[in-house]
Amino acid sequence: MITLHPIGIVRGSRHAAEDDAWDAEVAHVELDSRFGPDALLGLDGFSHVEVIFHFHRADPARAEHGARHPRGNSAWPRVGIFAQRGKDRPNHLGSTICRVLRLDGTRLHLAGLDAIDGTPVLDIKPWMQGFAPRGAVHEPAWAGALMESYW
Repeated sequence: MITLHPIGIVRGSRHAAEDDAWDAEVAHVELDSRFGPDALLGLDGFSHVEVIFHFHRADPARAEHGARHPRGNSAWPRVGIFAQRGKDRPNHLGSTICRVLRLDGTRLHLAGLDAIDGTPVLDIKPWMQGFAPRGAVHEPAWAGALMESYW
């Protein structure tokens, strides 16, 4: 058994999990009261962070354990849940690399965080170029089509 305690919560203007136009979103992560401003110290030296969060409104009964068409689009191939990034995953975990706008005490202001207001944040990590993929990167055509309106 794994027990996780959120380190903070997302505060933003989007209250529904809609698939597209996330880059227009400005939100902030408000740290839990057990953390002070020192927990974010130095994070403003990074242009981007990775935020790991819980899809808290995802229906556990809809968790996928096999394959499906991404976004229910039958024009795209059926692929396993671990070959896509949707919310209906076994553990309902999400992660996003987003732009750091500023720090304000125990608030980390971000652009492009694809999590809705009230989303529990499990971790924040600075994005470092040294952790970017090494070598050539490739993906199937459907993934590029899916992302055309996402950001």
